[in-house]
Amino acid sequence: MTPPFRPPHTILIATSSAYDLAALQQLLSRYSFQVQAVSKGDNALQAVAAGGIALVLLDVALAGSAGFELCRRLAAASVGALPVFLLSAAPSDEEGERALAAGASAYVALPLRPAELARRVLHQLGVLADTPPPPDPRLAELVVNYHAMLASSPDIVLLFDLEQNRLIDLNRNACRLFGRDETELLQCNLLDLCPQVQPDGRGSAAALAAQVAQVQAGDIRMFEISFQHSSGRQLDCEMRMVALDKAERQLMHVRIIDISSRKRAEALRLGQNALLEMIARGAPLAATLDQLIRLIEAQSDGVLCSVLLLDEDGVAMRAGAGASLPPAYLHAFEGLAIGPTVGSCGTAMYHKHTVVVADIEHDPLWAPYAAVAAPHGLRACWSTPIMFERDRVLGSFAMYYREVRSPNAEERRLIHAASHLAGIAIAGTRREQELLRHREHLEELVAARTAELRQAKDEAERANAELSAALAKLGSTRDELVRRGKLAALGTLVAGVAHELNTPIGNSLMMATTISERTRVLRAGLAGGLRRSALESYLAQAGEADEVVVRNLRRAAELVASFKRIAVDSAGSQRRRFHLDQLLPELLQELRAAHPGAPRLELDIEDGLELDSYPGPLEQAVGNLYENSLLHGLAGRADGLITLRARAGADGEIALSLADNGAGIAAEHLARIYDPFFTTRLGSGGSGLGLYITHNIVTGVLGGRIEVDSAPGRGSCFTLRLPASAPR
Repeated sequence: MTPPFRPPHTILIATSSAYDLAALQQLLSRYSFQVQAVSKGDNALQAVAAGGIALVLLDVALAGSAGFELCRRLAAASVGALPVFLLSAAPSDEEGERALAAGASAYVALPLRPAELARRVLHQLGVLADTPPPPDPRLAELVVNYHAMLASSPDIVLLFDLEQNRLIDLNRNACRLFGRDETELLQCNLLDLCPQVQPDGRGSAAALAAQVAQVQAGDIRMFEISFQHSSGRQLDCEMRMVALDKAERQLMHVRIIDISSRKRAEALRLGQNALLEMIARGAPLAATLDQLIRLIEAQSDGVLCSVLLLDEDGVAMRAGAGASLPPAYLHAFEGLAIGPTVGSCGTAMYHKHTVVVADIEHDPLWAPYAAVAAPHGLRACWSTPIMFERDRVLGSFAMYYREVRSPNAEERRLIHAASHLAGIAIAGTRREQELLRHREHLEELVAARTAELRQAKDEAERANAELSAALAKLGSTRDELVRRGKLAALGTLVAGVAHELNTPIGNSLMMATTISERTRVLRAGLAGGLRRSALESYLAQAGEADEVVVRNLRRAAELVASFKRIAVDSAGSQRRRFHLDQLLPELLQELRAAHPGAPRLELDIEDGLELDSYPGPLEQAVGNLYENSLLHGLAGRADGLITLRARAGADGEIALSLADNGAGIAAEHLARIYDPFFTTRLGSGGSGLGLYITHNIVTGVLGGRIEVDSAPGRGSCFTLRLPASAPR
């Protein structure tokens, strides 16, 4: 079901200035409208986009640049047609034309009473009829006492006689505005209350004459004009004039609104923006402070301002700015130390809070310095410290008057705003100076460091040349050592081979020589006749020699076969994928069969261990370790135990260990167990090549490493750490 349509019921007012929202809300609430206020253009756009906004009251200060872009953006953000009233505190015909061109529904000049603004809003939304209701007949009988109404009006009201060109009635507010009593004012005309020339350069007489002429023609005129206080102070006002319908006299009703505060507030806002722009541009501090002083002096009549700067030592004061004060007076405080009784400025900087002296001549804070201020007619001084980061004092901002007086609330806000702006400017300048000092110091450091680096570079180049020469010499030395090492290894290998082959070949040669000699003797004895006993003796010796030669030659053949296994090569081995829990049990079964009566054997193989490697060389390595345990560790032991384990290790490795509970290896032998022909059982069938070949297989073909853990009396454990995939 479609929900019933609910019309927008919110009036959005977007302004950064103060306005009587409570009164406007009360008037509009009678027609079921509510008022929502925002102070930023982005917030206004968000509110319109969210829906429920019936009309927007938009301050021209938030509407964008000269084209009032925010008007178009608000219209684009709304679902339907959205009326926008542009509110201007400084209205002009040219600005009104630009407002209507930007799509504004109305251009409203401020100040405007809430009742009048509410009426215009309700007319725009069609809530009130465009034609007024018929007048009440009783109004014809209503007689109004104009003088009583004028006297009770909260506005400044004058009654002007156009024929006599003078004021004929006024209220008390007019006396307060112009600083004159009623008798004096009633002897004046409007021109008497104005300066000769208006701020825009027009003559006051011509400006007033033009406006009065239009009033006499029937227009209602509202315009800005400057009056003059009895003290000479300029009064910025907005004046409304309307002719009264009196047949016997030409009277004009004049209502004046003092807009001096509004104009000053606008000038302060624009001046603050200009100052912030100067600070952002990096303008000189003296020019920025001078501009600040001129801005503040324009906000209050009779005020003379100064800025004193505090040295970075936090003690001495220096003149910063004060063009309106006598230079001799400012110079009197140059270099003076701050303290608890050093006038208004020195005391404010010392205590870090605002100091108000209403009467310099009689205030104890000024006792040592009253004679300095007296020749220049300075009677009051209010000073506030210029702070940075809450606790650091940069200086002070002071407001002087040539009369005894204390500040009102507006003047207190003004001096604090001035000190805040001065703090931004001074802090920015000091940061720039500090950055400049750091930059200069950094340049010095960079130059020094560059020199050091250049020197270090030269030294490094010299050292590099020396190292290159040393490296070349080391390379030649290494090559020589490698050559000598190879020759030594070759000599060791040849010596080992010669030593191992010398015995079986020597025995065979000796027996062959002996039989050869006996054969010669036997052949020589054939001529004299061969006796049976001699033949039988020869045959017996030949049989023994045959056995010795065959046995020694078989031993030599075995040695040659073992020598061939020293240079292990994967080219002749078959590579495949296999599981250790299948390969190792089959291998150990063959080893048991080849060595009957061998010690007890335990297997502890983790399931699923798979290798992509060379099973033949692996079996040879494990077999060599097994035979090494039988021959060296467990010889002569009835309780011997060999344990074979396999586990998955870190980084994809597989740890395969073969341990025994045998005699172990002496510490002095551990460093040599992988040397060729090293054995502790010479003459017992060992060639000293088993562990050497095993080491070559593990580190070469299988791409792993071998570790040993052994000590005399507690057995030996050889661990092969193998990659799951052997190198190709």
